[in-house]
Amino acid sequence: MKFKITKFVHSCLLVETPDRVALFDPGVMSEDALNIDELSHLDDIFITHIHPDHMSLDLINELVDRFPGVRITSTPEVVDKLESQSIKASDQAPQGVAFFDSPHEHKPPMMPVGPQQIGIHYLDALSDPGDSHSFKETKPILALPVTAPWGTSLEAIALAYQLKPQYVLPIHDWHWRDEAREQMYDRFEQILGQEGIKFFKLKTGQPVEITL
Repeated sequence: MKFKITKFVHSCLLVETPDRVALFDPGVMSEDALNIDELSHLDDIFITHIHPDHMSLDLINELVDRFPGVRITSTPEVVDKLESQSIKASDQAPQGVAFFDSPHEHKPPMMPVGPQQIGIHYLDALSDPGDSHSFKETKPILALPVTAPWGTSLEAIALAYQLKPQYVLPIHDWHWRDEAREQMYDRFEQILGQEGIKFFKLKTGQPVEITL
């Protein structure tokens, strides 16, 4: 199956196959980058957890207005929040999706309590863990948080070494300035490449294609 994957800042990924289109974690950092008018179809929105860098209510409202039949899947906490805004959502995995244990990192005093979070296996091909380096499984394509207040790039690399996905997509990197991102992407590409892992140096709005 061919996957066309486009990043729209931070952790927002548009994943297109010939039969299905899904958007992961449309957060506030992605509001200006994602041109909804350019989307011709959208089947699913997946939200790993309630934090605004993964869930923008304004952006989700715009998406639902354009695609009234879109399925939204998330945690019970997010479902309750969306339904309080009259947006229909579900905490049950739709066909082609499986949840996996991927707890949100909590590291006091900066991150004293983590919210509810789901890891998402999509079409038995792509895994999105949300804000976590504490998960233990992946599909061939891994959306990997590469930097965060709760985690480090060294932890991300160690996790990729351990789980050995075929492909790594960097997410959760809004915190880097552009020059730092380019340098770190080069390092990730080199280091993971030595382990036979293909690292994609994603740029906002520029798709990459993976065939499994």
